[in-house]
Amino acid sequence: MSFHKLYFLFVFFVGATAFGQTKPNATPYTNEATYEKLKKKHPFITPLNRPVPPNIGIDKDVEYANINGLSLKADIYYPLDKSKKHPAVAMVHGGGWISGSKENEKYMAQELAAKGYVAIAVGYRLSEVAKYPAAVNDVNNAIEYLKKNKKKYSVDTKKIAILGESAGAQIATLVGVKSKGKIKAIVNVDGVVSFIHEESGKEGTYDAFWLGYAHKDNPEIWKDASPLEFVDKNTPPTLFINSSQPRFHAGRDDMMKKLKSYNTFTEFYEIKDTPHSFWSAEPWFTETLNLTLDFLDKTLK
Repeated sequence: MSFHKLYFLFVFFVGATAFGQTKPNATPYTNEATYEKLKKKHPFITPLNRPVPPNIGIDKDVEYANINGLSLKADIYYPLDKSKKHPAVAMVHGGGWISGSKENEKYMAQELAAKGYVAIAVGYRLSEVAKYPAAVNDVNNAIEYLKKNKKKYSVDTKKIAILGESAGAQIATLVGVKSKGKIKAIVNVDGVVSFIHEESGKEGTYDAFWLGYAHKDNPEIWKDASPLEFVDKNTPPTLFINSSQPRFHAGRDDMMKKLKSYNTFTEFYEIKDTPHSFWSAEPWFTETLNLTLDFLDKTLK
């Protein structure tokens, strides 16, 4: 074996194992695959299958940024009615920071658009491509793209919310709490808000791989990625929609206490007897949608 091959293997091994960067054994994270997995224990559920509402338009694969030749794309769902400005929602898919795609958001996005919101489903760099904070930067860039194209989509730039599920909820919440008041509402669907809270439990391979370090090697980056640490008077109203799986609630109650101390509106709903990824199947999707719409209507309209 040549020196160059040996060197490559050494670098690969060190890069994959040092600093907690062992690559997780990730599987494709789609609505369809999630439904197939969940129906084994929940035979009453049905797959998502909603027609595209007739009052919306969809622009697929819009390039919102280009990072060193890598095209970053989003899908934009918008009301066809351009007679007035519409509030907007940036949507961040889940998948353990290593899997999933913007396509996971299509049903929620089209339903929000049908109710008068411009929804941008963001494709962001996953952890195999770039470590934290790349995904956070990508979501912020997608929001800036929407603002720059406010006339095209009739966006009210003073009324922008952010929504995410699972790992996407962690990203979305972090973007929201660090926005210095520019984001006007946060919807967190079963995503942790702290990597360092006592409720966070044992360090996982997914978070360590995304953050690029084990906690012991770089505790500051684990803190910097934890939305709970940045809650202040500028943090917008926040809705939590949770499964009945406690580990995905890490830090939620403390974040709600902080928000209430600033007299900021917050509420949570725990959908009874649900697994993680409940939003990927009916009847849970509809419940999630209705809770989201009620909250956004209260805070943005």
